[in-house]
Amino acid sequence: MARQHGPRRARIACSDSAAKQLENITSEAEIHALDRALVVVSVDPDVGEPLPGDTAGSQLRQYTDDVEQVRVLYFVTALRTVVVVAYLED
Repeated sequence: MARQHGPRRARIACSDSAAKQLENITSEAEIHALDRALVVVSVDPDVGEPLPGDTAGSQLRQYTDDVEQVRVLYFVTALRTVVVVAYLED
């Protein structure tokens, strides 16, 4: 019997500014909070709310994890890659 796989997750990439933010994370709690948010976004890239502004091209979105109290700003490319722009603690 063939194994059933779940839906394919989106690939996560970081902008240069997000990568710099990630380099500065040292707390295990912050790493856990970010991991949790990125898993949610990778499973469903449309989960975040669109931010108001320019609707041309890729639209900036935000996902807020109320449990971990973090926010991830990102956009989704045409190939369904999620590009993280910023990670914010609320």
